[in-house]
Amino acid sequence: MFPDLGEFKLVSKILENPADLVERSPQFREWLGAGDDCAIFDGWLATKDLSVEGTHFRLDWSTPEQAVEKHIVSNVSDISAMGGRPRLALFGLCVNKHWSADVRDRVVKAVSEGFAKRGIALIGGDTVAGEVGMFSTTLLGEQVSARALVRSGARPADTVYVAGSLGKSAAGLWLLSNHPEAAPEFPELVRFHLCPEIEEGMGAHLVRAGVDGACMDISDGLSSELNHVALSSGVKIEIREDLLPIDAEVLRLSRRYGLDPLDFAMNGGEEYGLLFTVSCKNDIFPLDLPAGSVSRIGTVQEGAGVVMVRPDGEKVSVNAQAWSHL
Repeated sequence: MFPDLGEFKLVSKILENPADLVERSPQFREWLGAGDDCAIFDGWLATKDLSVEGTHFRLDWSTPEQAVEKHIVSNVSDISAMGGRPRLALFGLCVNKHWSADVRDRVVKAVSEGFAKRGIALIGGDTVAGEVGMFSTTLLGEQVSARALVRSGARPADTVYVAGSLGKSAAGLWLLSNHPEAAPEFPELVRFHLCPEIEEGMGAHLVRAGVDGACMDISDGLSSELNHVALSSGVKIEIREDLLPIDAEVLRLSRRYGLDPLDFAMNGGEEYGLLFTVSCKNDIFPLDLPAGSVSRIGTVQEGAGVVMVRPDGEKVSVNAQAWSHL
């Protein structure tokens, strides 16, 4: 029984109806230090993400439920990018002292339900109050095959793929920042920025199907992630502009306001879909994936860096344009 104190009441609400703590150790016992989407220690995939009010979410734009879901997705996508499935979480909550009781209660309920519905057991954490709200999660997952997907796995002659469409989150942010009055005309872009939905089991599906290449999630923008993979793998990556799956609503927004959709697709972060490579001996399309869920965008070659082939055949360098939180 929790004592009748504010913090203990809050913790008890977070722990209502939790997912079961499954007493099972990882089957595969790899080790990997910092530098990928996750570290690996004795088979456990480990990642940590923070979401800070005013930087990652705004409650004048999103609901408390959307803010929490976005935070959880940002962690789960890291586990997916390594070909794993999430199992355990340590959660830290800084409650904004200026939140109403309703907002606070909705945040707590969303945290409890968000982890439980994914089968992620909450095994601990911390709570505090401050001037801004913040969510902090350390998420542990397990490998589903003997080999994790890593950024250094790309090899010359691999084919490069992305999951989902590109540019939605950045376009939604642009709309909210510049033309909030038009947000009802582009609900999917706004919704995706505030509460992205991805195929959370994609990475595990890929490794089970025998995919053995590089992989990472698109959190800081495709241009940056391509450069991460190229540098980590010691290869050159060539993509084709005409193959990029730019979202149809991003194209519509860009036409409406005279914007470059390529900028949203290449440099917009918080997409959380996967960028991955597949060797020639594998064919991605028979992998029982929904039509249009992945798109081939280029190839891996000998060399270094990233280039994009324009529709007229011109090749241009792709520089990393990562979002920086500092």
